[in-house]
Amino acid sequence: MAASYLQSVSYCSRAALRPLPLLASSVCRRHLDRYPSGNTTKLNICSAAALSFRPPASTAPRMASIRCFSALTPALKTTLDKVVGSNKVVVFIKGTKDFPQCGFSNTVVQILKSLNVPFETINVLENELLRQGLKEYSNWPTFPQVYLDGEFFGGCDIIVDAYKSGELQEILEKALCS
Repeated sequence: MAASYLQSVSYCSRAALRPLPLLASSVCRRHLDRYPSGNTTKLNICSAAALSFRPPASTAPRMASIRCFSALTPALKTTLDKVVGSNKVVVFIKGTKDFPQCGFSNTVVQILKSLNVPFETINVLENELLRQGLKEYSNWPTFPQVYLDGEFFGGCDIIVDAYKSGELQEILEKALCS
């Protein structure tokens, strides 16, 4: 039985691994890591792409297949394009502008408020599919995510560095004037 040869299966959201039961039928090639250890194999599975995988013939009887899905659906991508394109400054955060639920989100909100910049926030905690899809949309694994004039700018660390150097205010002025 294939399950007896698998020591662990983990799901990768590019930020954290958590155990998942062995249930599916193909493996994401890009994020498959195999660590042979006797008769065991560890698989790290990612939600980044729905790619199929065929194990080498020598391991086929021992390996179970696992499916890897993309959270960024075409409909979600279209919606994100509209939201990001229709606002000069959009911040995807954990919580709201008035009640950030994460220290990094709070830092970004406070910086933007200190610069008197009008900005929109989207609470990623309200929708898990949105949260996972955004990670693929921006190719950035963490939140908050800041979009300026339709383009991804960065997360908290980049905003803080740009703010300290004075670059953020210049970029925001250009974005708001365009």
